[in-house]
Amino acid sequence: MRLAAACALLLVPSAFAEGITIVLDFQGPKNEQSIAEMKREFAGIMKDASLTVDWKSRAEAEQLSFPNLLVVRFKGTCVLRPVPYLLDERGPLAFTYTTDGDVQPFSEVKCDEVSRVVRSAMAGADFANADLLMGRALGRVLAHEVVHILTKSGSHGHGGVAKSALSGRQLIGEELRLEPEDLDRIRADR
Repeated sequence: MRLAAACALLLVPSAFAEGITIVLDFQGPKNEQSIAEMKREFAGIMKDASLTVDWKSRAEAEQLSFPNLLVVRFKGTCVLRPVPYLLDERGPLAFTYTTDGDVQPFSEVKCDEVSRVVRSAMAGADFANADLLMGRALGRVLAHEVVHILTKSGSHGHGGVAKSALSGRQLIGEELRLEPEDLDRIRADR
């Protein structure tokens, strides 16, 4: 089984006890059903972290200010195209920015890479649920990056959504959660 790196070096800001606002900045095509599934999957993964999340678009965020703001840019095509093409699963699916060694509240998801890894794990009937599976994968990649931001660390977990590399099957499988030690890391830094 080939694994795709889930992220590169990640960085983080201050305490998030009151919750966070995540600004979604899509730089290319997206699918609303996938985005709804991404948010649902993210909420399911983070539910035990007792984290309140408010979602905003870039346009909404430009009008107001928010405490504990995280900005996630989605580059490439965030739509799972039905036409298969050659797969290259090397490299990170997403990364979080750092400045002078400090984790920042800014991440970038490489949608083209995520869709390649997802497609490599799909078979037959999975293509009928392509939007749902793409959303699930995006939710898991996003949760992985937010763990780095909340823990202010580039460290990875030993299992679950926070481990250093996730296979295509893990990105679209039935369930992928935070491990107890990752929940403890999140709670310790809040």
